[in-house]
Order: sequence, then structure tokens, then C-alpha cells
Amino acid sequence: MITASSDDPAYRTLFSDGEHQALADTTREKGGSGGGFWPHTLLEAALATCINITLRKYAEKHAIPLSQAIVKVQLDRSHPGEAIFAYEVELQGNLTATQQEALLQAAGDCAVKQTLLRRISFKQGIA
Repeated sequence: MITASSDDPAYRTLFSDGEHQALADTTREKGGSGGGFWPHTLLEAALATCINITLRKYAEKHAIPLSQAIVKVQLDRSHPGEAIFAYEVELQGNLTATQQEALLQAAGDCAVKQTLLRRISFKQGIA
């Protein structure tokens, strides 16, 4: 569970899972201080980090000599009613074409992507 608490200045928000914490904010153009991650970049980060971890776990499990994985994710919200997560994967290491293909296939199976593909609903509670 993530807890988000109001912070100063303006819209800066401290969020924590009880063990780790970070700051989120909105852009200066939208009244924030720019002093933290923009909430939509956190969605991008969730997908990018999950793909990266998935690649490394797969490589380790299958003894693939992956030395570095770099994942870039950009959320495109320019189409009404649709959110498009575009991502690029850069694989480094002495990899065969077969190993690269297997890694790219594994990237598509990351848990965050699988969650985002599901029907999403929201349940609001009051504390």
C-alpha cells in the first residue's frame, strides 16, 4: 500500500510504502514546484522498472549473458479515451539473436504490463 501526504510547497506530495519514500509534484506550469516525480511519470516508471527487472530475472534463470538492460517508457495520452505506453528495450551483452528474441518476449510478460492490460476499476473509501 502507498500512502501519500500533502507537503509544502504547493502540490508537492510525499509518498511511502512504509519502508521507502519519494516525492511527487506537478509541473510549474500547473502550479507545482516541480520538486518531485509527476504522477504520470510514476506510471511510466512502474512499467519501465518492471520490464527491466523481468528481463534480468529471465536472463539469470536461463543463463543468458545480459550485461545491461535499458528500458524507456513514454505514456502518450494524446488520443481521447486511450493511453498508449510506448516502450523501447536496449539489451547489452554477448547475446545471440535467439537470446535477444527470448528476452524481448519475456519483457512483454512483466507483471505491471499484465496488470495494465486488465479491466481497471476504482473503489473509494473514506478514512
